[in-house]
Amino acid sequence: MNNYEQILETIPENVELVAVSKTHPADKIQEIYDLGQRIFGENKVQEMVEKHSLLPQDIKWHVIGHLQTNKVKYIAPFVEMIQSVDSEKLLQEIDKQAEKHERTINVLLQVKIAEEETKFGLEINEAKELFQDYMNGQYPNVKIEGLMGMASFTSDQTQVKKEFALLKQVFDKMSLQQNLETLSMGMSGDYLLAIECGANSVRIGSAIFGQRNLPL
Repeated sequence: MNNYEQILETIPENVELVAVSKTHPADKIQEIYDLGQRIFGENKVQEMVEKHSLLPQDIKWHVIGHLQTNKVKYIAPFVEMIQSVDSEKLLQEIDKQAEKHERTINVLLQVKIAEEETKFGLEINEAKELFQDYMNGQYPNVKIEGLMGMASFTSDQTQVKKEFALLKQVFDKMSLQQNLETLSMGMSGDYLLAIECGANSVRIGSAIFGQRNLPL
């Protein structure tokens, strides 16, 4: 049994698996695709565009890393989900590019839950305001499907659990206004804890693909 199949066995059926394929070559992605995986996550636009041209067209590509507004136009024709919406400016650009391509782009609002300064994301109040604007009819060409968050990079499970629980609380409150579908939390090192805390989408890379092929 390979890594992918082992991971699948640990994930409940109602939890979506995003296989994080960033820095891994197309042939390695094809191997996982052949085992039945269809959702892959990338964090660099150029890399995603190249892989999209090389791999099966029914792959659902998710952007999971920080996205610059000037790069949205390159992925707007095909991207399935942008999980990392961390500013009003970015959401405006996604809406604009989606309209150009006569499609609706699914997005998640990335909420800053980690205590580390390096993490991107909206403050909770900013996320609530953006969602309210969306509910009021702004951004007609996007669908806000839910929230995404990254916990602190720490071995302190109590800290991580606290951060996941906070995002679940925000998710539940916002869902009272309009039902949100996706709560994306958890990566290779903490996805089981994330699921325990209510995640229904997890982003797993190294546990499936092995260590990343970092550029020299």
